[in-house]
Amino acid sequence: METWDALRARRNVRSYRPDPVPEEALRRIAEAGWRSPSARNRQPWEFVVVTNPATLQELSTVWQGAGHIASAPAAIALVAPVPPEERRKTLDQYDLGQATMAMMLAATDLGIGTGHSSVGDQEKARAILGVPEDRIVAYLLGIGYPADRPLAPITTPDRRPFDDVVRDGRW
Repeated sequence: METWDALRARRNVRSYRPDPVPEEALRRIAEAGWRSPSARNRQPWEFVVVTNPATLQELSTVWQGAGHIASAPAAIALVAPVPPEERRKTLDQYDLGQATMAMMLAATDLGIGTGHSSVGDQEKARAILGVPEDRIVAYLLGIGYPADRPLAPITTPDRRPFDDVVRDGRW
């Protein structure tokens, strides 16, 4: 799929077919996150690729919006150091967002859907994944083939009007 088509086809998928995601596809998706840009090239992330159904079920309970993780054939947990100050937290969140989007686009390119989630219960998420206390489990990314319809460019996206969002020169 072309990059522009992947951008237009990407959508949040929260209902998955039970088919496993091939190992090479999961590696490619994780590599997209690994290759993403970061402030001062700090690369504050680590990724935990999860395919064990019992672990995915447990992870689905760390946030009210993470229920889709239970039915996903795979997920990637995005992990970062506990930020020493607010500025670092802001930079790390931006960097993790870029890594998330890179992984979402790589998955879409492969016809694989993704659905992101925050993590509310850090203690539980750390315990489930064995993450040390000097790290946070920032986000989860459910990964799998969409149960409803394949990924294809969306011609009329559910977005605010383009001209209400994009301004030329100044506000």
